[in-house]
Amino acid sequence: MTQLSFNAIAATSLAGELIDRATAKAILQAPDTVLLEQLAAAYQVRHHYWGDRVRLHFLLNAQSGLCQEDCNYCSQSKISGAEIDKYPLLAKEKIVKAADRAAELKAGTFCMAISGRSPSETVFANVLEAFKAVKAKHDLKICACLGLLSESQTQRLAAVGVDRVNHNLNTSENHHDNICSTHTYRDRVATIKNVQAAGITTCSGGIVGMNEADDDIIDLAYALRELNVTSVPINFLIPIAGTPLADVNQLNPRRCLRILCLFRFILPSQEIRIAGGREVHLRSLQPLGLYPANSIFVGDYLTTAGQAARADLEMIHDAGFVLEAPDGSVLEEYVSVAG
Repeated sequence: MTQLSFNAIAATSLAGELIDRATAKAILQAPDTVLLEQLAAAYQVRHHYWGDRVRLHFLLNAQSGLCQEDCNYCSQSKISGAEIDKYPLLAKEKIVKAADRAAELKAGTFCMAISGRSPSETVFANVLEAFKAVKAKHDLKICACLGLLSESQTQRLAAVGVDRVNHNLNTSENHHDNICSTHTYRDRVATIKNVQAAGITTCSGGIVGMNEADDDIIDLAYALRELNVTSVPINFLIPIAGTPLADVNQLNPRRCLRILCLFRFILPSQEIRIAGGREVHLRSLQPLGLYPANSIFVGDYLTTAGQAARADLEMIHDAGFVLEAPDGSVLEEYVSVAG
């Protein structure tokens, strides 16, 4: 595929037109020799909407393990034998302390996740109180990842000032039943629509590297575009010992970069975040991921560790990108922290 072809793909994306399936497959199957051309074209789209700004998100696993779902990728599921910390919902004071750390690291969004299918009323009420305490202390956006949510629950989240709710589709509708049997793909879509109905912005993406086909990756991107989600985290499967997908290893850095390019072309204006597995699968090519994507997690993930926050800041600075504040402005003072 030539540079002109990739430029044409970028032009199609910038015009708001959906690239067709044949083109999407060509993006995923392009040879390594044109990877830099592909990244340059994706960067045209990224730069149009986001300039050189990078958003940082900080993730807290506020309730770990003890989950009754059977998601094959997850170390917290009921079928997992992974050795992880398991604990009930953290006390409000510990959650606020984690938000303190998010603010210290210049993150614009504090993401809090809890394990489980859906929170009980007791847990949900405590989550709401914690969110109110964070909002009272910090100028942070809050993203809640709480499992399946009803209309009334999303309305209550909106009432305490939650800015965004994460609920990933994870994979295509066609592949979903190969990954999980305790809830359906449509259950996940319903939660996203409940979030949107409450006036909260939506965060939804997926996990790649789970034995899916190229068509499944394309279908996931198309579905997220149709749902008009705001923020799109792309996770790269970390095969965790004790989970059914422990022996699956389908990814390499170039494949991951092509997937990020595909999502940028299909979702041109959305925030695209390189999420779990960034350090494991992109490795030394992590900075190149910032050309199609405009967001990363800083710090650790749910049950796996990320790289040192200083290394993330240095990577952003060294590549010529800048940090975005919660209000969309550029943070200048982080440069002294980074290098």
